Amino acid sequence: MRSKKQQLASSRKPNQIGGIIDSVMGSIGLSDSYNGWLVVSRWREIVNAPLADRARAFRYDSGVLYIAVPDASWRQNLAMETDAILEKIKSYPFGRVVKQLRLVGSEKGF
Repeated sequence: MRSKKQQLASSRKPNQIGGIIDSVMGSIGLSDSYNGWLVVSRWREIVNAPLADRARAFRYDSGVLYIAVPDASWRQNLAMETDAILEKIKSYPFGRVVKQLRLVGSEKGF
């Protein structure tokens, strides 16, 4: 027969680290910033390689995702696709914090 301690140990399920991090960040008031940085770090996964090869998310601040785009023609093309890109970002639970995209010529251009 198993002891009570063994029964308790086997009945507990481990917490996933992602859930713990989300809870901690929320409890200290940083969940929006954390979620915004998840968008930055997962940019290639969100928008796929062809777009990620030409445009790179590099900063998130107060609902604005900053994207470095190498030239004016790509910035113009992406400006016309802003709604579709935002929709794709917001399809991820952490992406709902992004309210606006800011397309800039370089990472220093904000």
